[in-house]
Amino acid sequence: MTIATPAGMEIRAEIKPGYEQILTPEALALVAKLSREFEPRRQQLLAARVERAKRLDAGERPDFLPETAHIRNGDWKIAPIPQALECRRVEITGPVERKMVINALNSGADSYMTDFEDSNTPNWDNQITGQLNMRDAVRKTISLEQNGKQYKLNDKVATLVVRPRGWHLDEKHVLVDGKRVSGGIFDFALFMVHNAKEQLARGAGPYFYLPKMESHLEARLWNDIFVMTQNELGLPQGTIKATVLIETIVAAFEMDEILYELREHSAGLNAGRWDYIFSCIKKFKLDKDFCLADRPKVTMTAPFMRAYALLLLKTCHKRNAPAIGGMAALIPIKNDPEKNEVAMGGVRNDKARDATDGYDGGWVAHPGLVDLAMTEFKKVLGDRPNQIDKQRPDVEVTAKDLLDFRPETPITEAGLRYNINVGIHYLGAWLAGNGCVPIHNLMEDAATAEISRSQVWQWIRSPKGVLEDGRKVTAEMVRAMIPQELANAKAAAPNGDSPTYDRAAQIFEQMSTSEEFAEFLTLPLYEEI
Repeated sequence: MTIATPAGMEIRAEIKPGYEQILTPEALALVAKLSREFEPRRQQLLAARVERAKRLDAGERPDFLPETAHIRNGDWKIAPIPQALECRRVEITGPVERKMVINALNSGADSYMTDFEDSNTPNWDNQITGQLNMRDAVRKTISLEQNGKQYKLNDKVATLVVRPRGWHLDEKHVLVDGKRVSGGIFDFALFMVHNAKEQLARGAGPYFYLPKMESHLEARLWNDIFVMTQNELGLPQGTIKATVLIETIVAAFEMDEILYELREHSAGLNAGRWDYIFSCIKKFKLDKDFCLADRPKVTMTAPFMRAYALLLLKTCHKRNAPAIGGMAALIPIKNDPEKNEVAMGGVRNDKARDATDGYDGGWVAHPGLVDLAMTEFKKVLGDRPNQIDKQRPDVEVTAKDLLDFRPETPITEAGLRYNINVGIHYLGAWLAGNGCVPIHNLMEDAATAEISRSQVWQWIRSPKGVLEDGRKVTAEMVRAMIPQELANAKAAAPNGDSPTYDRAAQIFEQMSTSEEFAEFLTLPLYEEI
């Protein structure tokens, strides 16, 4: 099929039957308009990330910004939260795949973050069918017949919140004036044109999660995009609401400022823990004194993670903003009751800690965890939709606290093999089109795979990258383990015979042993799909 595109726009992808319902003249016109207006700023902000990274590599340490002290010390609040977002005790997350969308909306969670980003392989078909799924979900017409089973929506469903791609990701199939458009702008604009007015008519609105932010200037860019889009679509200003994931160490120093930039459109902040750990490794990868222990040892009770979680909570509630806890990646283990009880205990403890601290809700990755998480939040909240009134003046977090990177030990051979195995397994599935993969009883997405490959890269280079038996982690050691862990990953994966796993092993070896550190593993991967 061919479709009409605005002047200066080119689509380099197959237009399958049905895609024209999403790639409409109005939707593409908005993509083109936003791209022309804001692409130069996106590129400036991405360049600023690179310059900041160089300064950090040279030994600079992040701190709270002196020039925005007046914002941190001011007495402002965000605009009132719409009723549909007042109660977010349990949020379930997952990719924009049709069955997942139906099951998540039916799960009993208060809201569902549907994901065009980290739990989704952003190939062309996933992005466009995902938009079709969103259109049908908003209108409650979404259904599916699969393996003799019928899936359709219940009368009561979770509130829909959409995560577009981060600023670093392009949509390579769509060019405006010869340049790729931003993946985030593409995802956002298509969703807004097709769904915003319908959502408002149904008592909710266009709600978003904004990922991978590194500064309040990146939040300002999103805010300006919201303002223009609302004007273009004839929507009142403040209609769009967005929750920002604080999942970079540098953004942790600008939480007040990020809320302030989005204050007319803010729906609070979320403690995106897995990306946050990855960000810490990435930003301090050359620091000889920085070296984290095996990934399973780096939990929310680690000093730097505890400081970040409490500061986020205090910052949000001071501004009347919801504070949403991060992801419990554990999933139910069907064939081992003892292991399942341990896993469920982990989720229980995680949600109990967040609720007791004062968080208004938290994330789960599996419908089987919704009731368990809901129970822990209801123990603390009772019938209240949130606990924004729980202020935390007792919390005092300094820059030193945010940079207290412990634990440093143990680093074990099992931990090293675990990282290699998860990296290969996840990359193999991602290349095959699946960005949300259960591995070793955890739901892995791009963020957890990023921890695995960045830890291996850093352990090779850090003088502290020493196994507990005294052996130094080296590139040769990693290369020797990769064939064994490739075989293990293939044996465990339902589609392990796919050639994508062999390619994944090559990519993992290259990314973990090369001299240059790749900013995001999804950037080179995206060029292969």
